[in-house]
Amino acid sequence: MSLEIHDTPLAGLKRVRRHPRGDARGFLARLFDAEALRAAGWDGAIAQVNHTHTAQAGTVRGMHYQLPPHAEMKLVSCIRGEVWDVAVDLRRGSPTFLQWHAERLSADNGCALLIPQGFAHGFQTLGDDVEMLYCHSAAYAPQAEAGLHFQDARLGIAWPLPPTLVSERDLNHPRLDAAFPGVAL
Repeated sequence: MSLEIHDTPLAGLKRVRRHPRGDARGFLARLFDAEALRAAGWDGAIAQVNHTHTAQAGTVRGMHYQLPPHAEMKLVSCIRGEVWDVAVDLRRGSPTFLQWHAERLSADNGCALLIPQGFAHGFQTLGDDVEMLYCHSAAYAPQAEAGLHFQDARLGIAWPLPPTLVSERDLNHPRLDAAFPGVAL
């Protein structure tokens, strides 16, 4: 039931793969392992766990992040269905600043993303009735919430489906301008 952790092309962003143990009854999968994740950069604390359900294929949620001093790490897993999960490096001075990386996360492939502080995160559902589970290293702080428009031309995120549903909040996130300095951690 161990977690297998791999680097991605973005500095600090990790791909996590669960190895469930199963038998005739079903399976048991470890979703969080503090020791394994600490070695990958997690600070060891879980401040909040969120569960989302998204009904419709093509729905986009994102791109969300929290500003310091409430910046957070996230461990993001798909526990039902499949998503195109995207992380964007917003860290000022990072060698991968403003680059994005996406992974298909699904209940079947057992993959998750470990997203560092200073990254924006979002996803698009690839089917109906998708459920996601998020472990956060910091609690939600409304005064620190921030976001980027999911179709920002400067980022050029390649969404696999035409967007079918996006919240008003996410549609109103700003697009980057040339002066965007990044997030100072």
